[in-house]
Amino acid sequence: MEAKKILLVEDDPNFGSVLRDYLSLNDFEVTLAKNGMEGFEKFKKDTYDLCILDVMMPYKDGYTLAREIREKNAEVPIIFLTAKTLKEDVLKGYKVGADDYLNKPFDSEVLLMKIKAIIQRKASESKPDSTVFEFNIGKFHLNSKLRFLTYANEEPIKLSPKESELLKMLALHENDLMPRELALTKIWRDDNYFTSRSMDVYIAKLRKYLKPDERVEILNIHGEGFRLVINS
Repeated sequence: MEAKKILLVEDDPNFGSVLRDYLSLNDFEVTLAKNGMEGFEKFKKDTYDLCILDVMMPYKDGYTLAREIREKNAEVPIIFLTAKTLKEDVLKGYKVGADDYLNKPFDSEVLLMKIKAIIQRKASESKPDSTVFEFNIGKFHLNSKLRFLTYANEEPIKLSPKESELLKMLALHENDLMPRELALTKIWRDDNYFTSRSMDVYIAKLRKYLKPDERVEILNIHGEGFRLVINS
């Protein structure tokens, strides 16, 4: 598989090169720019799968750079790195089109997880089957547009928006792993501890709905995610 390309714009040369090396070790092709102006020049010359931008930079800050990137490419994911934890700054970042935000200092593994989840989410959004909204799950029928889950010929159950989204995502990954981060970033738009616990509650609800058909199971793949299995 071709390595995903990341544009990293960071004005601290030591931190920038350490982060570039860490991401390169994890099979990403990383281009490092030392300020916003250089970052934009590099962005115009190549195609990237994701951009990581420091917020506080000389010549051109991360917000300005993100706006310019968004004018050229509305889809490319952007993660901001910031030493400031002010709510206004976070909101400003999301307004200019950030996909995620990390406060310095951060755990590099958390950044790696976010990168993988965002790239995976983008890939699943561009899949043609993401427009599919009707699924047969054993003896159940799911209409994710109307949010109806129907068992055999019984009255349909009306699912909540998140229940429906989650079941749809499991159905799209039928008999395959649905990564936990993918669901959290796509449905909850966040992957912290609390949303993760919240998702477990939704999985428990779905298991309860699907109980009438003993062939249908939602398996917990420890540390990875879930798998919707239909036993023959």
